[in-house]
Amino acid sequence: MSEKRKDVWAVGEKYEPYVGRWSRLVAKEFVDWLALPKGLSWLDVGCGTGALSQTIMERCAPKEVLGIDPSAGFVEYAKAHVPGATFAVGDARSLEIEPRSVDAAVCGLVLNFVPEPDLALDQMARAVRPGGQVGAYVWDYAGKMELMRHFWDAAVELDPEAATLDEGRRFPLCQPAALEALFTGPNLRWVKVQPIDVPTRFRDFDDYWSPFLGGQGPAPTYAMSLSDKRRDQLRDRLRERLPTGPDGSISLIARAWAVRGLRRAGK
Repeated sequence: MSEKRKDVWAVGEKYEPYVGRWSRLVAKEFVDWLALPKGLSWLDVGCGTGALSQTIMERCAPKEVLGIDPSAGFVEYAKAHVPGATFAVGDARSLEIEPRSVDAAVCGLVLNFVPEPDLALDQMARAVRPGGQVGAYVWDYAGKMELMRHFWDAAVELDPEAATLDEGRRFPLCQPAALEALFTGPNLRWVKVQPIDVPTRFRDFDDYWSPFLGGQGPAPTYAMSLSDKRRDQLRDRLRERLPTGPDGSISLIARAWAVRGLRRAGK
């Protein structure tokens, strides 16, 4: 398994059962933590299928929400499922938006996937008015994002080379100290980091396993790259290690690290 695999992000209908349903729970906690007033203009960078944008629409009574994502498939899904918001295909590192034109710029579960996250953060800060808020959250891949942690631990037990694809090793940015360091710069002040934990309860093992067969994201991409025999071995290893209740349900925790800062004046 020496070849490098490219993460796949294309089909919203397959991403939603994998991570989208859980990212929506985190989005609610994140937006409440920001505690911003109603009637603001929001920018959602790396909006994906629109989980965070939809939460803003539902909880913040915004003046406007603009979501930007490099995946045309995800943008089309967001357009179809989040009425009232505007979505466009774009690169987080070169946002086509006027400077100081929004009150808040946010980014959910994507900064670690941007090749140059510092550029993305600079672009977000540039778009925000002085005194406005810039915020983001990422999964705690190495720790309490348990549905992925169990997957990669099982995968590495069967195939040590899978460790190179493990998000917990690939993304050192997804740690509180690294996030705080990224946000602590010339553009932002009063930076804060906080964990957000949400329950991820699966009806049964199939409810847990089936989303990995959708091929959207690093772990499902890896699962679908395996032969049928090796994929079945991984499935069986996961079935053995996951904590299963008497009714067959599986209760896990998904932790995200959230970070926020205020746009400095005069920058």
